[in-house]
Amino acid sequence: MTDVSDSPTIAWLKAPQEHDFPAAAAFLQLIADDDTIADIEKQLRQAPTVQQKAKDLLRASRLPLLDATNPHVAGDLAKIAHGEALSPILLVRGDLARGVPMVIADGYHRVCASYLTDENTDIPCRIADVRGGHAEGGKHR
Repeated sequence: MTDVSDSPTIAWLKAPQEHDFPAAAAFLQLIADDDTIADIEKQLRQAPTVQQKAKDLLRASRLPLLDATNPHVAGDLAKIAHGEALSPILLVRGDLARGVPMVIADGYHRVCASYLTDENTDIPCRIADVRGGHAEGGKHR
């Protein structure tokens, strides 16, 4: 990890880009039914944007940190270096009592690039809950 004093500031868009929602839905089709996906997408579109630390997102998702050699992470690191704003992350809340990790429905590579820049960076996120069932852990973009 880079010394925080040397880390560039990460710029973020105020809201997810429109293409992030169908990307999240495409991933969720692998782990949830159509009604659940429709409900999650609706929640993500309406949810307030909240801030979460990069390190906490990785911990809650139980996903490994991808390194800078991953082409998608490298692309996001280049955007950070050039001051390009990244899109907020789309999440599905996990279930602590059942041991189900949080799902990064869209933005896994952005989380990793942010962590590599500064693990304590605040990342804007939107979080949805699964109602009447639960998507099992996983990742996407």
